[in-house]
Amino acid sequence: MSPDYDPDNIFAKILRGEIPSHKVYEDDDCLVIMDVMPQADGHTLILPKAPSRNLLDADPAVLATMMPVIQKIARAAKTAFNADGVVFRQFNEAASGQTVFHLHFHVIPCVAGVRFKAHAATMEDADVLAENARKLIAAL
Repeated sequence: MSPDYDPDNIFAKILRGEIPSHKVYEDDDCLVIMDVMPQADGHTLILPKAPSRNLLDADPAVLATMMPVIQKIARAAKTAFNADGVVFRQFNEAASGQTVFHLHFHVIPCVAGVRFKAHAATMEDADVLAENARKLIAAL
């Protein structure tokens, strides 16, 4: 059994507008932001607005609203960053590598032969994140 959802996690604060982010896309159900510690250029996070700790306790209806957004962002990321493919990642609990306990999916454009940076390792420059957000918005 996982601990209860913490409404003061960083993604909940971003969703409430208490912490700034580089927003790429938003609809009634999801917010898409640039990952501040990207593994590659164009690395985004898709956050549901409904609170859940991770996939294990998420309402299936929330998951159903997320998948079309994930697909839309993946297509835009592949175009915007001239990627050869796109990786989806989703972590559940600390043992898996989850560091923020609000459900989120990573969408990471990948280029053949280029390795990803380590997960949650290095903060990216805000200007780089803003430019990458602009590229993705333009591709949408």
